[in-house]
Amino acid sequence: MIAERQIPLIAAPMAGGVSTPELTAAVSAAGAFGFLAAGYLTADALANQIAGVRAITSEPFGVNLFVPGERRDLDLSDYRMRVEAAAARHGAEAGSPSWDDDNYPAKVELVIAERIPVVSFTFGLPDRSIVDRLHEVGAQVVATVTTRQEARAAADAGADLLCVQGMEAGGHRAVFNDDPALPGGGSLFGLLAAIRVVQAEVDLPIIAAGGLVHGADVAAVLSAGAVAAQLGTAFLVCDEAGTQPTQRAEIAAAQRETELTRAFSGRPARGLVNRFLADNGDAPAAYPQLNNLTKPMRGAAGKAGDPELMSLWAGQTYAQARPLPAAELVRRLTEEARQALQQASTRL
Repeated sequence: MIAERQIPLIAAPMAGGVSTPELTAAVSAAGAFGFLAAGYLTADALANQIAGVRAITSEPFGVNLFVPGERRDLDLSDYRMRVEAAAARHGAEAGSPSWDDDNYPAKVELVIAERIPVVSFTFGLPDRSIVDRLHEVGAQVVATVTTRQEARAAADAGADLLCVQGMEAGGHRAVFNDDPALPGGGSLFGLLAAIRVVQAEVDLPIIAAGGLVHGADVAAVLSAGAVAAQLGTAFLVCDEAGTQPTQRAEIAAAQRETELTRAFSGRPARGLVNRFLADNGDAPAAYPQLNNLTKPMRGAAGKAGDPELMSLWAGQTYAQARPLPAAELVRRLTEEARQALQQASTRL
């Protein structure tokens, strides 16, 4: 399905409201491939978004699911005090640092019932029984991986494609097991290196993700053997994206560095460096507990236009993101990729 699209470009699923039905539909209608992000949504909310995309376009699109990790009970009282102090600046309270499964079982049933043609998984792998049921309804299964070991596990679990995520990517790293001793939760590979080590391990089609904002980046990963390039940050500032105005402004200003942090969610994620991120570099590896704990603070900060307490997820190359309609961005990326490939051919 993905490899057969007219344009080998994918709009990455971006949870938290960024991947709207309008953005997903616009990308697919332009000949590329759009994704809805099911993370943090209830099954009913996801069903409404699926219906929203289908009301706009008949082109295929995908849905991404977060795989819940093992339930762990942790003492987060110290971190809760930090969050309470920060949230109080905008009259908010800390949330409950509770574990949840992100409504995963219900959303799995939904994507099967809706016959979503491509279903991707992040933070781990679905059970083989789920993979088999998705295959039975004609769906392709994509596993998001960061290392050759994860790639091998995904291949053994029956995945059809691998989304290989480089350390340049904005938002959450897709590591299966978050190692608290490592800032990135696991080994950090740049995207081209990650593609190479995964290709040496398994023989599955690869989608390349991480730091891609220009058509020349797309050309580079296609030349490296990927069947498609997945871009997230590049679509953050598209007209159809649900990105908050404050985050859009910070991306446009292009004054902040990016860094990997657990401060907001308890899982390694790359975002713009702000006060809360800088003050909480020692945040514990506790997802989704920290995500639920900081959610009211982040929401209040967003409403107040305060970038210092928001999770401003963005990739390393965010300063080159272009505020365009999604279809126009797809067109430009395609033309830039063609030009880059032609130039490379001439040089060789």
